[in-house]
Amino acid sequence: MTGQRRARRRGKGSLVRTVHSPAFINRKIPFFEFLDEAGLELIEDQAEWLMQEVGIEFQDDPEALTLWRAAGADVTDTRVRAPRGMVRKLCTTAPRQFTQVARNPDRSVSIGGTSQIFAPVYGAPFVRDLQGGRRYGAITDFERLIKLTYQLPSLHHGGFVTCEPCDVPVSKRHLDMLYVHMRYSDKAHLGAITTKERAEDSVAMARIVFGEAFLESHCVILGNVNTNSPLLVDKVVTEAIRVYCGAGQGIIVAPFVLSGAMGPVSTAGSIAQALAEAMMCCAYSQLVRPGAPFILGNFLSSMNLRSGAPTFGMPEPVMSNYIVGQLARRLGLPLRCGGALTSSKLADAQAAYESSDSMHSTALAGSHFTLHAAGWLEGGLCTGFEKLVMDADRLGAYQVLLDGLPLDIDTLARDAYGEVQPGGHFLGSSHTLRHYQTAFFEAQLSDSENAENWEDRGSEDMQQRAFKRWNKLLDSYIPPPMDSALDDALKEFVAKRKAELPDQWY
Repeated sequence: MTGQRRARRRGKGSLVRTVHSPAFINRKIPFFEFLDEAGLELIEDQAEWLMQEVGIEFQDDPEALTLWRAAGADVTDTRVRAPRGMVRKLCTTAPRQFTQVARNPDRSVSIGGTSQIFAPVYGAPFVRDLQGGRRYGAITDFERLIKLTYQLPSLHHGGFVTCEPCDVPVSKRHLDMLYVHMRYSDKAHLGAITTKERAEDSVAMARIVFGEAFLESHCVILGNVNTNSPLLVDKVVTEAIRVYCGAGQGIIVAPFVLSGAMGPVSTAGSIAQALAEAMMCCAYSQLVRPGAPFILGNFLSSMNLRSGAPTFGMPEPVMSNYIVGQLARRLGLPLRCGGALTSSKLADAQAAYESSDSMHSTALAGSHFTLHAAGWLEGGLCTGFEKLVMDADRLGAYQVLLDGLPLDIDTLARDAYGEVQPGGHFLGSSHTLRHYQTAFFEAQLSDSENAENWEDRGSEDMQQRAFKRWNKLLDSYIPPPMDSALDDALKEFVAKRKAELPDQWY
């Protein structure tokens, strides 16, 4: 499935080529190979050493320890040590590629192989826009962000916590978020993971939408969890794995390693640690249910060693994206890494530089599932409305890049040289006229006009143009169709579960 290109009008008579994204990207260019064989083997050997000699803590979950013992691991108290090669062998039953089915089958996404999908920012408690400024996220903000994600074609997946709706009790907000995803978008999305019960609610609501029998043989929902680096897997992770994978659904596990704090200050050491943690979780998912979908995650950040603040778009995490991509392919596992990451508080020049370096390495590294591909600000603490649509605009350019360079007689333009003489120009040639509407990608939010025309239109910068765009998108939003009986069933489930749960704000 490849990108289909189309032209649309912007302003008076101006034809602009944009990208109409498919359900997912089918990459046609080679993966970027950063390390040679010897380097990769050193990192893999370090990961094996960590799993066998140091071990991983599996805390507060006796059931997880029981599964490890039965599999032949060395379990001492809550420390699990796996003999060299054991974990890698267990990982082989996880699928190299799988499909997450969306409510609209045309939006189902393939994860793994040469497929790549982009999803928005995840987990930010704050939101920001040019009119409302920075504030705690509310359920109205969350609903608007889901509607925008639904309308932005270069975002293939809904994610889940595009912002935290902080005006809804923590104990109940997962129900509202799930309903908003299921009702106001028909793209694939993630589910809740913070407690076992919330994960179970997510799977239960997926069963309402798709039917219990369908879930037995199809992945329709995924959980996304982080290990508690260094070398600690808590019950949030193991219980989420048992709920999702036990139901035949998928799990993403991404060690969040801040080098110098939750991992060694050396990038190579942090990559090896992240690999060991993720491999152990993959192996555990296969102990729960062989063949359950698993996505190996990597979220490695450098830090300012003077202040302790994480830094993004720096060369060290960029290298980690490339290297973990290679390691995941050697394991035969789908990969999640990177995104449009920045420490900037605003969608400014710092955000542009850091986000572009981070996202470019993510794309070239071959990340199959890229969370945080749009909207990330302030080290992940804030979702920017303008940043969301600005990033999504650039994701269209990545789709063109990943689609590769078409090579045939037509693209080599041999016929044009019969019309164009040396020293002439190609502007009026038949070849140009055939292709001028679709020849080049032009971002909707970029302004390439001359200074006089730009000033006549109000001298707007990109943030101002993005503000207008997302508001226009919301004004034109039309919800995807949903059978009223299905909608009623979801509302009934949400109301019943909310009545059973006390309000908790922490």
